[in-house]
Amino acid sequence: MLIIPAIDLQDGCVVRYVQGRKDKKVYSRDPLKMAKHWARQGAEFLHLVDLDGAFSGTPKNIEIAKSIARAIKIPVEFGGGVRDAATIEELLKAGVKRVVLGTRAAQDAAFLKKAFKKFKDNIIVSIDALNGRVLIKGWKSEGRGVFSLDFADKLKIIGFKEIIYTDTSKDGTLTGPNIKGTKEILKKTGLKVIASGGVSSLDDILKLRELKKIGLSGIIIGKALYEGKFTLSQAIRTA
Repeated sequence: MLIIPAIDLQDGCVVRYVQGRKDKKVYSRDPLKMAKHWARQGAEFLHLVDLDGAFSGTPKNIEIAKSIARAIKIPVEFGGGVRDAATIEELLKAGVKRVVLGTRAAQDAAFLKKAFKKFKDNIIVSIDALNGRVLIKGWKSEGRGVFSLDFADKLKIIGFKEIIYTDTSKDGTLTGPNIKGTKEILKKTGLKVIASGGVSSLDDILKLRELKKIGLSGIIIGKALYEGKFTLSQAIRTA
């Protein structure tokens, strides 16, 4: 099971928010240095989020993502404001391993089907949920009232084998992950799931590790690593 450090980008810096909007904190003004740090610490995959792109609808930190993908030997995934095939292609050609889709995936089934047919495993959909419903546009609004489980089922029908699932009420709070919601997605869809949001301790990782037998494939961790709650190597050993 992968432990995946998150690098949230805004205005060229590495930042973290609480629940996507509150209590912004800048952790580094050098994202490339941070990416190299996680690679040296044993990361096998990196999760990059363009917050400027998520909020505006157009990626703003693509050049940073490209520089990171070129500079480190581990695979990188990038999301945040990616809403067209041309941007996906640009990122993949630049060395990004996988592109994360959110808003456009939830809003446009025809686009998603075409994207999957063209890019297959080089794209993954992030289901960012609040109270069981999908959030879009930088977590500002609900995706037409779409239920997370219904959306996950549609992804499975299209052909996706793995998704990212984030409980947005937990993100950045250090209050523990949504074990119940993650377990429900795993059991009811049969998809592989990368869990995100709320991890605060090695005990949280142990609890999530129990879900590996029903398809949990990875855990994205952000604030807990940046706040020194545990080291990346400790997290990897625990997982």
